[in-house]
Amino acid sequence: MPRPKKCRRVCREPSFDSFSPNGIPTEGVISLSVDEYEVLRLLDYEKMTQEECATQMEVARTTITDMYNQVRFKIADAIVNGKQLVIGGGNYKVCDRRVKCGGPKDCQYTESFTVKCKLKPKGNRQMRIAVTYDNGENF
Repeated sequence: MPRPKKCRRVCREPSFDSFSPNGIPTEGVISLSVDEYEVLRLLDYEKMTQEECATQMEVARTTITDMYNQVRFKIADAIVNGKQLVIGGGNYKVCDRRVKCGGPKDCQYTESFTVKCKLKPKGNRQMRIAVTYDNGENF
């Protein structure tokens, strides 16, 4: 079973939720999650390093690297092929103190936030292993 995705912290949700070419019909839609948008915003707009971005979003630096590579490809695909870019969804939590915060680099609140991600419930599942005896019956 794959490891569950870690909840990512974002400072705020995007002001715009979609972008599309002006005046031409689009051939497809590219989906960008809010946490992918946050990676792009922190690295390219806020000029953070990947390590600073990882600390801000409470994930590993390697996660940021992977996400950034995916985001760059998605944006390039949208621009080159004239596709609509839609931002939404993802596994994230919004900073509940962003009103007092001066932005990612000046954030006064470095401790974990109380807002929790809404994760799918795992349920009450139990793993069972069948053991065969000499007579061929299962235990």
